Amino acid sequence: MQQFIVSGTFRAGHLWENFTKTITSQNESNAKEKVYSLIGSEHGLKRNLIKIESIIKE
Repeated sequence: MQQFIVSGTFRAGHLWENFTKTITSQNESNAKEKVYSLIGSEHGLKRNLIKIESIIKE
């Protein structure tokens, strides 16, 4: 398993909030899906309100 640092923004009301998550995953694609799942469930958001700007392998 590899670690990825995923950063981007999500919609919080009328504003866009920044986030950075460290995810353990098999590959970059799975890390991206995990972030969509985590942010979506924590804040009740759909994927179109989450923008991933960078994924860096740690």
